[in-house]
Amino acid sequence: MGSSSIRSSRTGFVASGTGASRPSRPGQLDPAIADQLSGGMDPQQISEMSHVSAASLLDRVHHSADPAIVKRVLTLVDREGVDIVAELWSDSDPDSLPGILWRLYILRSWMRKDADGISRLWRLGEPTDSAASAIAGVDQAPEADDIIRTADSILSGAFTGDFAVALERAGAFCDVITRGIKTTIRDAQNRQLDDQEAKEVDAAQRTVNSLNQTARDFMRGASLWRRGRLE
Repeated sequence: MGSSSIRSSRTGFVASGTGASRPSRPGQLDPAIADQLSGGMDPQQISEMSHVSAASLLDRVHHSADPAIVKRVLTLVDREGVDIVAELWSDSDPDSLPGILWRLYILRSWMRKDADGISRLWRLGEPTDSAASAIAGVDQAPEADDIIRTADSILSGAFTGDFAVALERAGAFCDVITRGIKTTIRDAQNRQLDDQEAKEVDAAQRTVNSLNQTARDFMRGASLWRRGRLE
């Protein structure tokens, strides 16, 4: 499967061969909140906190013209650490605002960490008979830098532009990458595989399933947002 091999994970967005999936910096979240989370906070309190924090974050950026604030929001997972943010949002229902924001942040992290491999998967999966490229906002035959810019653009668009459109871009992007991974699976299955290659094919298929579901989550989130029902 080479450098475009992708394995499934808790988020569905961890590329194999790219090293640790977690930012090196520990959290800068409010110490009181961090202590409560690590100490086993009541699930209902965590749920309430996840919804309040997601809504507050989105509202603050929508009402700010300060580019520094936008940058800080974009790099939330980088600064706070994925574990801390995961404690707040990762268990949220995909039909909720914190659940969708979590998926957007993890998609961005994955795109930036394996931009080179993802650019190759995009070129394999890019359709010639649909509007997916235009919806996702990805140029034809993108390079790694283009993937990184797209990752930031999708997430920043969720905060500074039309939230539903950003989700549709994310969903279209996942669809194309899924097709790219399927192509690598078909190519691999056409030859004799050793045990390691067979495991990589199985992992890639799990990621296809995960990305398919995530694409559906994004598209449903867009629909809910437009109806005022994504909270």
